Amino acid sequence: MDWIKALILGIIQGLTEFLPVSSSGHLEISKALLGVEIKNDLTFDIVVHAATVCSTIIVFRKDLTILLSGFFKVKWNSETQYIVKIFLSAIPVIFVGLFMETQIESLFSGTLILVAAMLFITALLLAFTYFAKPKNKSISFRDAFIIGIAQACAVLPGISRSGATIATALMLKNRREDSARFSFLMVLLPILGKTGMDLFSGKLISETTNVFPLLVGFVSAFIVGLIACKLMIRIVKNSKLIYFAVYCALIAGLTLFFSM
Repeated sequence: MDWIKALILGIIQGLTEFLPVSSSGHLEISKALLGVEIKNDLTFDIVVHAATVCSTIIVFRKDLTILLSGFFKVKWNSETQYIVKIFLSAIPVIFVGLFMETQIESLFSGTLILVAAMLFITALLLAFTYFAKPKNKSISFRDAFIIGIAQACAVLPGISRSGATIATALMLKNRREDSARFSFLMVLLPILGKTGMDLFSGKLISETTNVFPLLVGFVSAFIVGLIACKLMIRIVKNSKLIYFAVYCALIAGLTLFFSM
């Protein structure tokens, strides 16, 4: 992969990781359009996902500082409870990663019909939020696990992780701002864990020797991710998700048409 393609894919990842339009689906479509050999670019996917995690950490640095300081007091306070909820939400996706990794990776093979179908599902989930009536309710332990199931489903290319988790939280009657915050914080644990495992196993080093495109992809995904994360929080607060439902349905239709 050359640096121009890495730049384009990094920008797409930075935008679509936070906007509810499926980063994995858009990366698959973009790779097909750019002629990138998908099976040789798992390393790139991991790097740009790590970049958007760094964006999340920067945007929510104050929240994370408060949560961690409360957690290390070793008390059953609100901060400790919130972190336990994040761990609960990670259980479904960890299960999928441990026992279904081979099956999931086989789906990332340029099958655009599957991506189109999953984008339609994302559109439906986002459309449901238009009718959801959130209450002044905080995310419970039960809600955290259910939202975690939604995150596990989003390993499928075309299902938006942020869209699925935020939509689920809203349909469970949680506050809009809390739903977006939890959605972005809950992804830190599984992605950091996955990246750490790949680094430890040497997977990232063995799959590529050209570092410059990886660096370009990381920087572009990180910068664009910072902007998109802040934008998405405003979008959720202002109930604008219906527009992304229309967008996902349109992209799904176009992808299905051109892949036939």
